Amino acid sequence: MSITVFGASGLVGRHTVRALAQAGRRIRAVCRHPNLANYLLPAGLPGQIQLFKGNVRDDDSVARALEGTDAAVNLTGVLYSRGKQSFEALHVDAARRIGRLAREAGVKTLVHVSAIGADPDAESHYARSKGAGENKLREEFPEATILRPSLVFGPEDQFFNKFAWLARISPTLPLIGGGRTRFQPVFVGDVAAAILSALNDPATRGKTYELGGPTVYTFKELLQLILRETGRKRLLVPMPFFLASIDAFFLQLPSLFLPIAPLLTVDQVRLLKTDNVVHEGALTLADLGITPDAVEAVVPSYLWRFRAKGQFQEIAKILPD
Repeated sequence: MSITVFGASGLVGRHTVRALAQAGRRIRAVCRHPNLANYLLPAGLPGQIQLFKGNVRDDDSVARALEGTDAAVNLTGVLYSRGKQSFEALHVDAARRIGRLAREAGVKTLVHVSAIGADPDAESHYARSKGAGENKLREEFPEATILRPSLVFGPEDQFFNKFAWLARISPTLPLIGGGRTRFQPVFVGDVAAAILSALNDPATRGKTYELGGPTVYTFKELLQLILRETGRKRLLVPMPFFLASIDAFFLQLPSLFLPIAPLLTVDQVRLLKTDNVVHEGALTLADLGITPDAVEAVVPSYLWRFRAKGQFQEIAKILPD
């Protein structure tokens, strides 16, 4: 089977490419800057993974990427909207474009990765665009399988790594909204396994699955876990949503003029007002035959670099000064 993966260079993308390669698939890894994605090639045998320059904002580019392929996976997405890489362009228009062109190209299977909380009527622009994108995709490719992960964690994630880094330089960490927002973090390897399962099983077509790990945590509990694993003591300061929105407004300003990721955006504050957990009655990882990995089993393996003495922190406790 030949599979086209859009958004192959991202967090979920690199693990998906690895899972597909291990399963013996031929992969066309589509990214805007393939020269920066050479790290994907060692995941497979020589010639098994093809780096393909493509842009999901362009019809011709997407059509070329889908030529001669049996299946496609759409992992395209952004955490904040800026310029041409906007929520509307990548979550809505790209989903519709990929669905339409995949149908026209005769692609048999399409897997689309969205997010828990996707809702065309959501307060957050991110969640609203994700929901609209799902609807547009269904209009073009009704049999697409949609996967909605909760907070995705793994060695290159933007949550545990971000707050562990922040704890190195700041004496306090913000509990936005009091830290009561609930998450059900899911390991990126389990998301990749879910994508592979959906590609292999025709029974998943046209269905929507919500992907969450085995445990639900509050935002506060996740920050406490980060501090515990990095061996740091920091003051957790409750911050009302309205105050967090004001701070986020100023924190996102530099990213409007410089090519840097904002530490926090106003839209992300809005997103934190809603719990990010698997809904009761939803199809889950279990329905795909996957037993999820726990945060505690994975996160310590990559947060050690934020400890004062790195991987030698535990040894340093028993050695003489």
